[in-house]
Amino acid sequence: MQVVVDGKNIGLANISDASGVTLSTSEVFQARVNRSHDFLMGEIKDGKPIYGVTTGYGESGKNYLLFEESKTLQINLFRFHGCGVGKNLDEEEAYYMTLIRMISLSKGYSGISYNLLKRLELMVNERILPVVPEQGSVGASGDLTPLSYLAAAIAGEREVYYKGEIRRTSEVYKELGIEPYELQPKEALAIMNGTATMSAIATNSIKKFENFLHAYTSFIAGIFELLHADDTPLQPLVHEVKPFEGQINVAKEILAKLEGTKLTHSREERYDDFFNNDTLNIQDRYSIRCTPQVLGVVLDNLSVSKKWIEIEINAVNDNPVIDGDNRKIYTTGNFYGGYVAHAMDTLRISGANVADLLDKQFAILVDHKYNRGLGENLKLSNKNYFHGFKAMQITLSSLSADVMMNITPASVFSRPTESMNQDKVSMGTTAAIHFKNQLPNLELMLAIAMIGLAQAVDIKDKKGISPHLEKIYNTIRAEVAPLVEDRRMDFDIAKVVELINSGRLG
Repeated sequence: MQVVVDGKNIGLANISDASGVTLSTSEVFQARVNRSHDFLMGEIKDGKPIYGVTTGYGESGKNYLLFEESKTLQINLFRFHGCGVGKNLDEEEAYYMTLIRMISLSKGYSGISYNLLKRLELMVNERILPVVPEQGSVGASGDLTPLSYLAAAIAGEREVYYKGEIRRTSEVYKELGIEPYELQPKEALAIMNGTATMSAIATNSIKKFENFLHAYTSFIAGIFELLHADDTPLQPLVHEVKPFEGQINVAKEILAKLEGTKLTHSREERYDDFFNNDTLNIQDRYSIRCTPQVLGVVLDNLSVSKKWIEIEINAVNDNPVIDGDNRKIYTTGNFYGGYVAHAMDTLRISGANVADLLDKQFAILVDHKYNRGLGENLKLSNKNYFHGFKAMQITLSSLSADVMMNITPASVFSRPTESMNQDKVSMGTTAAIHFKNQLPNLELMLAIAMIGLAQAVDIKDKKGISPHLEKIYNTIRAEVAPLVEDRRMDFDIAKVVELINSGRLG
């Protein structure tokens, strides 16, 4: 999808799917962007002190600079912030970061020139993307250190991703005949004093989490079948009388995936069986029966988080705000990434609840006391020296602990920095990184569970399963053979993680 940047709001789904960008050439749009830039330049030339343009930054805002020094100030801003550490953002995150900063600056309240937007368009479309260490931001004043790598790349410095390689920006520019961009007064500050890094990580992570959740409901539908569960808790009336949107949608998705199965039961059928089977409980365990209620909260949290990230991406979140139409300059705090921080902290808590639920469900699936005929550890062999999924459950449970123990909210760890000027900060980027780091463990857990699901289908000899479960089974079995004799499973787990990430198990 080609995204058009013209100052109007762009939906999060369109940003997630963006393959390129078209910058509007409308004269009206260009004029609106340039008006704030021209007004700012006039104010500077009149000798007025403007934060971050003709003054120093933060606590150094009391230091005044001459107009001739303002361009040097912009260069030094990205240079002294070149102290990011840790692993680099991946190329997709760098892509989102560059696009998101372009969208925010296109609103026409940042004092930048139209030419800067043209350079960002070039970088997005040619995929000349900054290599950005992910650590070093407290999330206010925005993502100063990570976004300094974008400002530096625009100016022809540091390194970029280009055609699958990390290369010096200056070499790529020379190869393509591109001149380094000369940053105008306020332009480095406008690039850096925003929330594009945390928003990029959030955008990419939300996309992966949504994909994971669709695959997870396939697993849940599968265990409803293979455990001969009562599908009454999924029926529409149950959720109409407790009408949370997420709960309704989870039940609807699972029920749709069960279409055509001959293995689930209604309450009436369970009632008849109850008198003929003294081991049969009239209701299933909470981890089966309460799935819509547990995951509904997750889905609704995800919906709110997406809304907040979309607003943040389309917001003017640098300082100061330049209103060229009314010739006013506003000192602000829009760089504060609190909404991103709280969204990501909430999704981490949601992820931990998902991990806990999946752990309980898999424990039932592998335990012969509860799995309704699937046997001990899902073994396909009756030889006592084979062990089935005994160790796979241990690994899955270990991963669930890793997910659940790392959910302390980052937003409460505000750290005063920069001579107490930045005395209350959002920690939004840290929250986004921690949510991002939670996802691989969830994917590994689900991969183990999916392999177990396929094994249970083999035990049932595929009798009575739904078309959806048969599709999931065939997709897994194309990559992973049934577990008969004990063997290593780590490579199999990795293969199914790839299937989850590809969307083929949704």
